[in-house]
Amino acid sequence: MPAAHRVVIVAFPGVELLDVTGPAEVFSVASRVAEAQHRGYTVQIATADGGPVRTSSGVRLLADLRLDEVTGRVDTLLVSGAVVHAEGVGVRAVVDPVVTDWLRTAAPRAGRTGSVCAGAHVLAAAGLLDGRSATTHWLTAAQLAAAHPEVRVDPDPIFVRSGSVWTCAGITSGMDMALAMVAEDRGQAVALATARMMVMYVKRSGGQSQFSVPLSVQAPTDDRIGELRQWIAEHPDADLTAEALAARVSLSTRHFSRLFAQRTGTTPAAYVESARLEAARRLLEESDAGLPQIAAASGLRSLQTLHRCFQRHLGTTPAAYRRRFR
Repeated sequence: MPAAHRVVIVAFPGVELLDVTGPAEVFSVASRVAEAQHRGYTVQIATADGGPVRTSSGVRLLADLRLDEVTGRVDTLLVSGAVVHAEGVGVRAVVDPVVTDWLRTAAPRAGRTGSVCAGAHVLAAAGLLDGRSATTHWLTAAQLAAAHPEVRVDPDPIFVRSGSVWTCAGITSGMDMALAMVAEDRGQAVALATARMMVMYVKRSGGQSQFSVPLSVQAPTDDRIGELRQWIAEHPDADLTAEALAARVSLSTRHFSRLFAQRTGTTPAAYVESARLEAARRLLEESDAGLPQIAAASGLRSLQTLHRCFQRHLGTTPAAYRRRFR
């Protein structure tokens, strides 16, 4: 049998427990269900000093080795993520300096590199996402875009692959990404068997969207853009053209569009569409309103626009979404 596919998951204090254990379990199950001709996976947890780390849930993880002991071939190198709640700022991703410095030399030696949740901020700090498309948890996507303008941040997908570098969204999406890696390594049949064993979707219904939009986070409440984002969330059926929004915050349209993109990592038009999609989602989940009424109340205006928006962003229809998430 060929050597096992080596997976190293980097952890540091405060990481989300499932950022580490979720992908590890996918690779472990894939090893158990794979046919005899497929090599399995070995998973190791690496920390700065090789000691245990306390996760955000308080559960301690035991490490297999120190970062400086990660030598030889690494087929898959994953970096878990951590966030903190800062008063007046909201949720902020943690960038561990020790892990960041180590990644600059370790990542080029790995077959592929990936991050789970806010671990994308660590990859970006190490320069591994420059010029690439990437995603992260929607709560910290604006932070990533503002701190690293050279990274093409897309806050919507469950995971993004850019060459040999993979990034994924929040927490459980690390399992989706790991399952996609299994499909790439061992084929769709092994990935399907793994998903069945874990009672997972091979591909989530509704596409690979995070099914959420950051409506009132990432900006202080006394900030004009932050207040405007809250107002957009509360008035999705209002006139939300760039000109109308710029007038609301007493800025020229050009300056407003530039400032909004800088603060949020997206354009006003794209953000408004996402906010309206969010409003439509909630109405589908929480009300008995018909689709034409939901289209009007969410600002999407027509049934045709409602359908196009759901297909483009979620890969499903409003009716199918309601059946699943009601």
